[in-house]
Amino acid sequence: MRLVSWQKNGATGLAVRRGSELVLLEGTDLLSVLRHGFLTNHAELAPARLDQTGLTYLPPIANPPKIVCVGMNYKDHAQENKLESQEHPTFFVRFASSLIGHEQPIIRPRVSEQLDYEGELAAIIGKPGRHIPKERALEHVAGYSIFNDASIRDYQMRGKQWTLGKNFDATGPFGPEFVTADELPPGAKGLHLTTRLNGETMQSANTNDLIFDVATLIASLSEVMTLEAGDVIVTGTPGGIGFFRNPKVYMKPGDVCEIEIEGLGKLRNRIQDEVAANS
Repeated sequence: MRLVSWQKNGATGLAVRRGSELVLLEGTDLLSVLRHGFLTNHAELAPARLDQTGLTYLPPIANPPKIVCVGMNYKDHAQENKLESQEHPTFFVRFASSLIGHEQPIIRPRVSEQLDYEGELAAIIGKPGRHIPKERALEHVAGYSIFNDASIRDYQMRGKQWTLGKNFDATGPFGPEFVTADELPPGAKGLHLTTRLNGETMQSANTNDLIFDVATLIASLSEVMTLEAGDVIVTGTPGGIGFFRNPKVYMKPGDVCEIEIEGLGKLRNRIQDEVAANS
């Protein structure tokens, strides 16, 4: 099942995609669906087609309880970072205030021109748990989506933590759809990921190249914290980011960034300047 979170004429909601159509699920949102555990049954309750004229895509979950990201989790990205072999995943957090949806503008902040792209697979938790064994971890995944962990590099590198550079407003595209885990291979393995900037391929990888797979990430995180329904784990970006190119490539106003993951669709966002966006 493929679900879309939407906004139209001041209203928000959730819809099931059936081919080119969206079928309305009245009076709910994805986080509520996951928390109440009736994701499968809801497919049978869809009463009416949603008119897509003037529709705005929202992040699949607008306010996840937690957004945990993983750094340097593809072999080629670790190599371009000149990183030695990792024994444990590198985690950092994003906040919901940075999230935007498909076709919404990524805002380049007025304080920096170093806006970089990072195409990533996102796993969404459906079943809560703590101390989850790796062999049972995928039972806790409700589904997957696409994430662009767009980063302000000079702010990211200002200190030993990455928090500032990863949490500027309107720099976390997420979507366009939530795809239930049963539509994809276990752990979303074997999926091709491509990031394009103005049509040019900048990142090309396969989720088989993750150093720490989805099950390992869930097991590792749950040693520390209770994973809740609606938590988002952003699993890492492959090599090819703009920061390591020569010359460096940063996104600028008017650019279009597209991230496509096999089986999940395409996340597309145009870049706008903060001044231009707010004028």
